[in-house]
Amino acid sequence: MSSVCIQIIEGNPHLRSLLGWHLQQTGYWVCQSAGLTHAREMFYSRQPTLVILDSDLPDGDGVEFCRWLQQQRHSLILMLSARNTESDIVTGLKAGADDYLTKPFGMQEFLARVEALIRRIRVTSAPASLDYGDLKIDLVQRRVRFKEEFIDLTPQEFSLLYVLAQAGGIPLSRSELLRRAWPDAIDNPRTIDTHVLSLRKKVENDPRQPSLIQTVRNVGYRFNPEIINTAVTSQRSAVG
Repeated sequence: MSSVCIQIIEGNPHLRSLLGWHLQQTGYWVCQSAGLTHAREMFYSRQPTLVILDSDLPDGDGVEFCRWLQQQRHSLILMLSARNTESDIVTGLKAGADDYLTKPFGMQEFLARVEALIRRIRVTSAPASLDYGDLKIDLVQRRVRFKEEFIDLTPQEFSLLYVLAQAGGIPLSRSELLRRAWPDAIDNPRTIDTHVLSLRKKVENDPRQPSLIQTVRNVGYRFNPEIINTAVTSQRSAVG
């Protein structure tokens, strides 16, 4: 099974299901969204390699969402659209789409375009990852390595760690973490506390005195990359 995650954002349930089925048969890991609110949450949670985006969605403008996706600088974008004039296509590509496919289209052409985009990633770039010295977060394989050993995280723990790390040390509230890291709407902010506790047991040197995932009183939690960088610098100085 391919490690590539593809997110489908398509308002037509029949087309969305059909595209998802064919992509899964090809071997891709697929997640689906019918509208922009769920799509944004799913993007934060799954960090897809490729986003297949309908230009006309029931709750917003797919072209505007494409601009937002492009700013994230993580996923390639294949835009699907019934808008087929030259100006429509130019607008979509300038918004950040890497390819543009007009409706109606054949399934073989669709799969070939997906394959071409995925091939571009494999040829031109190494697996996307975040490197914090002892802690390495592989965004493609969705794996975490701490002190040269792979850590067994649940998908939700991985999403939580990624969102915290991506914030670059900025404290995030529990409600913000729920919005960014959870694929479904959850009203209980204490869910964050439970997952942070579990995560600390796996990535902290001393979970009882956490230094990597810090509690910020009256706010929430923050990721502290400085503690890793300091430790790495100290180790290098000792060796030198």
